[in-house]
Amino acid sequence: MKSKNYPFLLGAMLLLLAFTACNDKPSNEVANATETATGGTPQIQDISKKIGESPTNASLYATRGALWYENENFDEGIADLEKAIQIDSTKPEYFHVLADMYMDYYKSRQGLAVMEKAGALFPDRIPTQLKLAEFQLIVKQHTPALVTLQRIQVKEPLNPEMFFMFGNVFSDMGKTDQAITAYQSAVENDPGLVDAWVKLANLLADKGLPQAGKYFDNAIKADSTNVDALHAKAYYLSNKKNDLKGAIQLYKKINTIDPQYAEGYYNLGLIYLDMDSVQQAYTSFDLAVKFSPEFAEGYYHRGLAAEMKGDKVQALSDYENVLRFSPDFAGAKEGVKRLK
Repeated sequence: MKSKNYPFLLGAMLLLLAFTACNDKPSNEVANATETATGGTPQIQDISKKIGESPTNASLYATRGALWYENENFDEGIADLEKAIQIDSTKPEYFHVLADMYMDYYKSRQGLAVMEKAGALFPDRIPTQLKLAEFQLIVKQHTPALVTLQRIQVKEPLNPEMFFMFGNVFSDMGKTDQAITAYQSAVENDPGLVDAWVKLANLLADKGLPQAGKYFDNAIKADSTNVDALHAKAYYLSNKKNDLKGAIQLYKKINTIDPQYAEGYYNLGLIYLDMDSVQQAYTSFDLAVKFSPEFAEGYYHRGLAAEMKGDKVQALSDYENVLRFSPDFAGAKEGVKRLK
């Protein structure tokens, strides 16, 4: 996630600024900017050349910024999106991408500042206000988030995404009953809102209420291929209802839909361990670490299964792998000590 192209970006930006300031020599500056545009993927290089030819085109900077973002070159991406906004501040999408970039770069405060600016510039744009509320929630600014959502409610009283965000904020505040009411309003206004069904079902399951199962089913009915919804119901069946066979069926369905979904294999392995099906558990954990090579818990449980099978060499190797990724993993430390 480290930046790789500071020299390229600095050189290109300096040339672009020079081009803007010195209109009497456009052809030379364009040529220099084009020659400097040699960083990144071929697609990025192509956009860079176009920027050299049209250095005041905001959409080109935004496009290149998004490409840098895809490649986790955050500094370059941030610089490009900021340049795009400097040229054209009428595009809310530019602010959204820049805020997301800051957030993924572990700079949540800067991301929130971008969305606060966007919220002020586009007070009537509901997607922007919803995103502002989301960012306020991420940094635990619950009261400002509620104020933002209340502004949305004045404009669109039945907006389901607004109710969903109300539920998220109330849930994060520990106000479970208010969160349940908000999620219910969300699905009443949009029965296809899978995430709201899942959140609602989880809260009801935590309360031990029987309606939870029906709401998990409603989530799956809304999207039968939604892995998160299937996983949520599988977890509910195995941990709340002790229906291990039902959970196994769902995890197998998940792994049919998404064959590389490591957490599905992992949870399936845990169920097999509970059922004393050690070889099946080992196979499931093996698939989990295959598709998620830094999955410490996956290695640990594969080690447990290997040890239960009598394969101490494999078990020791797995415990040592765990400690590579998670040096303080107590169970793995005990496993290494036990086998050595």
